[in-house]
Amino acid sequence: MNCAISGEVPEVPVVSTKSGLLFERRLIESHISDYGKCPVTGEPLTIDDIVPVKTGKVIKPKLLHTASIPGLLGTFQNEWDGLMLSNFALEQQLHTARQELSHALYQHDSACRVIARLKKERDEARQLLAEVERHIPAAPEAVTANAPLSNGKRVAGDEETGPDAKKLCPGISADIITELTDCNAALSQKRKKRQIPETLASIDALGRFTQLSSHPLHKTNKPGICSMDILHSKDVIATGGVDATAVIFDRPSGQILSTLTGHSKKVTSVKFVGDSDLVLTASADKTVRVWRDSGDGQYACGHTLNDHSEEVRAVTVHATNKYFVSASLDSTWCFYDLSSGLCLAKVTDDSEKVDYTAAAFHPDGLILGTGTSQSVVKIWDVKSQANVARFDGHTGEVTSISFSENGYFLATAAEDGVKLWDLRKLRNFRSFVSADANSVEFDPSGSYLGIAASDIRLYQTASVKADWNLIKTLPDLSGTGKATCVKFGPDAQYVAAGSMDHNLRIFGLPGDEKANADDDSAQDS
Repeated sequence: MNCAISGEVPEVPVVSTKSGLLFERRLIESHISDYGKCPVTGEPLTIDDIVPVKTGKVIKPKLLHTASIPGLLGTFQNEWDGLMLSNFALEQQLHTARQELSHALYQHDSACRVIARLKKERDEARQLLAEVERHIPAAPEAVTANAPLSNGKRVAGDEETGPDAKKLCPGISADIITELTDCNAALSQKRKKRQIPETLASIDALGRFTQLSSHPLHKTNKPGICSMDILHSKDVIATGGVDATAVIFDRPSGQILSTLTGHSKKVTSVKFVGDSDLVLTASADKTVRVWRDSGDGQYACGHTLNDHSEEVRAVTVHATNKYFVSASLDSTWCFYDLSSGLCLAKVTDDSEKVDYTAAAFHPDGLILGTGTSQSVVKIWDVKSQANVARFDGHTGEVTSISFSENGYFLATAAEDGVKLWDLRKLRNFRSFVSADANSVEFDPSGSYLGIAASDIRLYQTASVKADWNLIKTLPDLSGTGKATCVKFGPDAQYVAAGSMDHNLRIFGLPGDEKANADDDSAQDS
């Protein structure tokens, strides 16, 4: 039932006693007060003539706004407004989050810079302290046999000293000798069963080597790469330069991983320690440094060793990866414990004064070979530190020595070229004339020999009586006419060479030829 005035369902319905019509109460009362009659019949009507009608609660039907185009547009407008407000709120939150992230990154960067500066200051302070300690004479009553260690060196006040105030080394203990002997026995037994890896590059592949890449690793104002080593398990190359830095280089990616700074003069020798994160460097500044990867790819100096009084020319790591030897122009070589940096033995030859220019451990670890500036090659028993053999015949300074993996052959380089020695009969069985040979290196399998001089020559190894054939001559592309070092990559798949410019050069097979060589090798196997 609808109101006779509005035509809608009344909220408070009343009925006229005279006409019987239904009205909305507020509407009819307003009409009666204004006109005093029925709006429909026109009959006189008073408030007393209307009677309320009791009904249930009336629920008005909802208007259908979406039943028309204007209604739809209004709905869409409302939804759009709500979406814009929500988007604005999200943008405000994003802006706030960006500000907070920027602030956090700035704090992190600042913290890293502060930490790096503090580490640098710490290392410099340690070095200065070590220098001061070495110049402070030790008090006799403070001398102890087991002195504490400080940055790889005994504290000066607690060092053992001789009558001439020189530091005394504790010597190589019986436990260490046992460890070296056990390592020798294990490696010797393993060597008897060794086989040439199937993945080793073929002679034909080496014969087609060409330059693949050149990488400027060192400074141009002090050019020159003095030394090199390759960590085969990770295919990472370390170089030591005239610019007093060592560079850790990732060959597959062609990226420099880290630059080791701290030496004040050229880095004469660099060595990886097994597959660990340790690197050794020797320098013309008379020091040896032990570097450790801090975990973020940056290397920090763990020990600075000052046991030599002249330029240190070489470092070589024992097969246990726990000990190493440094050789110097001060006529001594030192045997170190790697973890502590303690010099266990400082060896000199009392029979003659020689200046050591090269050093290398035999693969089994009980023999040490050293080259000298007096053209002599000396062989030492590591356990007793006794000189057990010497090889004469070179002219000029011995620049490099390398033991073959077979354990029988020793190659030495000097100004007059390269000589091969038979360790079983202690005699020279072959010589390669190559003026100013700077480096000689057997590959890890003992199948190839590399020589760096005015060019780079690769030889196939053979027996004492058989010919050692020249496989390839690689030109020195530096323009300096002096290749300083050569190393074979994993499985001799490439050759790395350093020269007296600042570039590291990689020689190998181009990509398509390498794939063909791998296929041929697979078919042969």
